[in-house]
Amino acid sequence: MSDYVPDRTQQESPKHKDSFNLRINLFFFSTFLIFCVIIVRLAILQFVEGPMLKGEETSRDVKNVPISPARGIIYDDKGVKLAYSTPTLSMYVTLKSNYSDLEGGKKRDNYPEVEKLAEDLAAAFKEYGDPNGEILTKEDILKALDLNYRLYSGYVPRRIKMDITDKEYAYFMEHKSEYQGITIVEENKRQYDPDTVAVQTIGYIKDFKRSKTLDKYQTITDEMKNGTQKDPGLMYSESEFVGFDGLELMYQDELRGKNGYMEIPVDPRNMPEGVDDIIPPEKGHDVWSTINKEVQMKTEQAIMDQLDWLHKNAVSGKLHRDATTGFAVAMEVKTGKIVAMASMPDYDTNVWGSGAVSSDNWKNIEYIYQNGTIRSFNSGKKGYHPESVVLLGSTIKPLSVLIGLKEGFFSKNYTYYDKGAAYFGKEGHQARIQNSGGHVYGPLSPAGALEHSSNAFMVDKVGLPLNSKYGAGAIDKWDKYMTDFGLGVVTGSGLPGEQNGLREYMNKNESTQSRMAYASFGQQGKYTTLQLAQYTATLANEGKRMKPQIVSKITDNAGNVVQQFQPEVLNVVDFEKSYWNVVKRGMNSKVSAFGDFPYDFARKTGTSTQQVGRELVDNGVFIAYAPRENPVLAVAVMIPEGGFGSQSAAPVARKIFDAYDEVYGLDGIPKGKKDTTGDGSVE
Repeated sequence: MSDYVPDRTQQESPKHKDSFNLRINLFFFSTFLIFCVIIVRLAILQFVEGPMLKGEETSRDVKNVPISPARGIIYDDKGVKLAYSTPTLSMYVTLKSNYSDLEGGKKRDNYPEVEKLAEDLAAAFKEYGDPNGEILTKEDILKALDLNYRLYSGYVPRRIKMDITDKEYAYFMEHKSEYQGITIVEENKRQYDPDTVAVQTIGYIKDFKRSKTLDKYQTITDEMKNGTQKDPGLMYSESEFVGFDGLELMYQDELRGKNGYMEIPVDPRNMPEGVDDIIPPEKGHDVWSTINKEVQMKTEQAIMDQLDWLHKNAVSGKLHRDATTGFAVAMEVKTGKIVAMASMPDYDTNVWGSGAVSSDNWKNIEYIYQNGTIRSFNSGKKGYHPESVVLLGSTIKPLSVLIGLKEGFFSKNYTYYDKGAAYFGKEGHQARIQNSGGHVYGPLSPAGALEHSSNAFMVDKVGLPLNSKYGAGAIDKWDKYMTDFGLGVVTGSGLPGEQNGLREYMNKNESTQSRMAYASFGQQGKYTTLQLAQYTATLANEGKRMKPQIVSKITDNAGNVVQQFQPEVLNVVDFEKSYWNVVKRGMNSKVSAFGDFPYDFARKTGTSTQQVGRELVDNGVFIAYAPRENPVLAVAVMIPEGGFGSQSAAPVARKIFDAYDEVYGLDGIPKGKKDTTGDGSVE
């Protein structure tokens, strides 16, 4: 056997060298191809896709999504919370895709995704939500998602539900991965005193998207759309709650504070791409109203008790079952502070907690949610009935006497012989105005005519002389006197929706003589209860018309006063001191409800008779201020269809004076609650 072994390395080296060279060539060739592809791609990016990408980059934007601040508190004058915010959990959904309808209303291919999300959410709410709360359906959720961007841009989170329960929260946190785009955040829910204190004056809230019927919010919307509002803190979100009436609206800017916002980058489709930054909101300021809860509640109860009494006890020989509403205002004479403002019946403002009311709740509040002390609205009863603003009746007579004295129609010591009626018009076609009940009073001084409420005196010595002296100009002369005392013009309270009243003496279908005759005893002007209270305070102030103050101060979070409101005189009517004394003496009619009242006080009853449909209706009206000397409080009460004011409205006023006396003291010394047990204890 041979031991020869061939030298393979030496024999195979040329072949190995060829293989190595091939691999090197392939590497360089591949590298060349890669560089060629990169160069070509760069060329395409620069010259073909560059302009498009540059536009896309430019279209990328950062949007500010508002975060609503905690709304400030509305207090009564003693610091009782009448409106306040409490924390609550709310669910939001941020859309991750475009689910809007295609042309012709056709659904997109991805629509089943969002439809399933709505179905799953509805099922979860039903299982884990409050069984006594609102049950959201799939349709409700799809509507809230606003898939067609009618209310929200694509990047804006949609609020689906407030008041998430603990069970709902636990469930969604455990299954968060199953619900795309869901976030549960802590928000603030508006709450109102459950005792329903001055609810129409305090007002209520709605969500911003439903509030644009008000000029204020439409202006804000326009400013955000056209870019004139550039401060992100003053931007509004569609879902945030805003004041819609009363103090909630009047002091919206102060109560709202300044909202925070999330900086959200969005893609060209306006869809969100995360959150860049979060700026926290600033809490709103607190508003201190002049309303006193104790006096207010006793005022409200007094009205409701009196309405019930009128349904069960005859006044003027009959029951007054159509007396279903009542209105009262108590105003401090020297300061103008409104301590009570009641429009009854009232309701629980918490029904607006979600920004809207259910159809059932709306039926219950439709005719009572407005403030009847500052505006006129229908009572909602079948048939023809007076609204919440009625004729003043005899409560106008103190001013009529002042006008007669000022115009020189009679002196303060003049004697008028009352025959029970006055006549005016052409011979043979004269109109006859008689006193209430046809009473004949005989000799009367101006103060006596006022005390006995002589219609004949007012017609003969004020209405007809005005017509004779000024002719057609008598209307303007009368109107000037009315507006100087706050009748026929807004009071200056600033409350949203306050009306001027109805100056029916401006109706040119009647002769000037007729209008002046009827106006002189209160049958040609319908005014609000707040106007009547301001008028009464002007009588008590001997011509100084005070601005009604609904708010005393505004404070910040630390309790620092940022704005203080001082008494404000709107105008002064100049009459001789002796004229005021005549009226002060004449405001002395007998009122049984004040039989044991411990203060001397000035008052005037009124029974305003007005045509409603085919019937004449008597409305109860009453004004008073106390004490007669050095007046402190003025009160006005209206009871539509209540009959004589002395029996329908006056008892309410008495309880208001008593309530004020207990809390503040009509003589400056609060009386507190009386001992009704006989053993020295207080109930």
